[in-house]
Order: sequence, then C-alpha cells, then structure tokens
Amino acid sequence: MDPIAINLFGIEIMWYGILIAAGALVAILFSYFILKKEKNFNEDYFLNGIIITVIVGFIGARLWFVLFNLGDFHNLWDVINTRNGGLAFHGGIIFGVLAFVLYARRKKIDILRYLDVISVGVLFAQGLGRWGNFLNQEAHGGPVSESFISHFPTFIQNGMLINGVYYHPTFLYESINDLIWFVVLAFLILRKVNFKKGTFLALAIFGNSLGRLFIEGLRTDSLMLGPLRVAQIVAFTGIILSLLYLVYLYLIMNKHRKN
Repeated sequence: MDPIAINLFGIEIMWYGILIAAGALVAILFSYFILKKEKNFNEDYFLNGIIITVIVGFIGARLWFVLFNLGDFHNLWDVINTRNGGLAFHGGIIFGVLAFVLYARRKKIDILRYLDVISVGVLFAQGLGRWGNFLNQEAHGGPVSESFISHFPTFIQNGMLINGVYYHPTFLYESINDLIWFVVLAFLILRKVNFKKGTFLALAIFGNSLGRLFIEGLRTDSLMLGPLRVAQIVAFTGIILSLLYLVYLYLIMNKHRKN
C-alpha cells in the first residue's frame, strides 16, 4: 500500500490527511445544510465555531496521543511533527467539543441543537477517515488466517497482508459501524423527526462508542493506561453517559412534566 497520494514540489501529501480533510468537509457541509434552514442561524457564528473546533480538536487529538506515549517523545519537535501519524480520535472529540461549547455559550448559540447535527456529521468523518488508516496499514487487529481474510475483497486482503502476515481489518469494522449510524441518524434528521434536543448527540455517542468498545479489543496498537485500553475506557464511559442522558430526557423529564 502506498500512503502517499501525491508529491507536490517535494512535499508528500498523504492519503490519510486527504481523507480526514474530506470527511471533515462533508461533516461541515452536512451540518451547514441542516442548520441554515433554522431560525436564528448565524452563518458567521457557525463558521467561526467550526474553525475553532477543528483547530482545538486537532491539537487535542495530538496531545491525547502524546500523553499516552510519552516515552516515544524526546523534544518539542517530536510532539509537533505529525507527519508519521499519531492522532487520537477521542482526544480530538473531547477537546473540540469543549472548545465549541465554550464558544457557543459566549455567543448564545443553541448548543444542543448544533451538537445534535454536528455529531452526526462527525460519524461520517470518522467512518471515512478510517480508510486513511487502511492506506497507512495501521489501526488493524491481530493476525488472522488466510481462510478468514479470504472472505473480504481482494484489495482488503492485499492491504492487510503486512510482512507476510494477514491482520484483522478493524479499520473496516469501525468504518462500517460509523457509516451505518450516520446513514440512519442523517435520514432521521432529514425527515425532521421531532426528537428532543440532545437525542441525536446521545445516539451518535452511543453508536460510535458501542462499536469502538468491542472493535478496540481486537487492535494491536491501542493507547494503554496500565493494563486497560484507553479507547475502551472512553467508549464505556460514552455508552453509560449517553444512556443515562436518554433516560433523563425521555423518562425523568416526562415524569416531571406530567406531575
């Protein structure tokens, strides 16, 4: 597999970066298309919020990766240089969301409504971005037999043949999981299903976290916290929090209103 898309005047442009950027662009356009039709939509606030979120999210993704791999970084340049990879999805999401919430509160933006729509777009971005991992031959699982990998398309088999050994295409499992959740939730948003604010955000977190919780257990390059996989800790937390929020939203709040 060749992770380099083009060589532009001596600068190597990687497929990983192109796919991440393409996924982010689709997520932004999807969110813009939905939100611009609603009352009180401010285009400048939206675009400024997205720029801040992307920048802080990128920094957060790098810092999260560095934090759990401190032994591999010896100076500031090692930390800054992302040419060899080293971005953690959960770090980007956590830092990016915090930045957006702070900005939205300052501008009095409807935080939950925006996060409802943006979180669904992020599912697409993550699903597409995983194919960058495929082209880098990373984020895969442990060794598998040739008979197992033969059930996948030939190009997947070739990509997962690394140094003579076939590996679990875990990037594919996660990509499929995220894209399925994106299609379902995007369909519901486009049909203007009248869910309570925060529902799509909770479902997006639940869907991504549920898939990640199981898929992460197959990977060989997980960030670790002692004997535990960091992504599984975050995914389990995401599942619990999203379910608790949905219970609060549809059971506890409804009960209070009836009383």
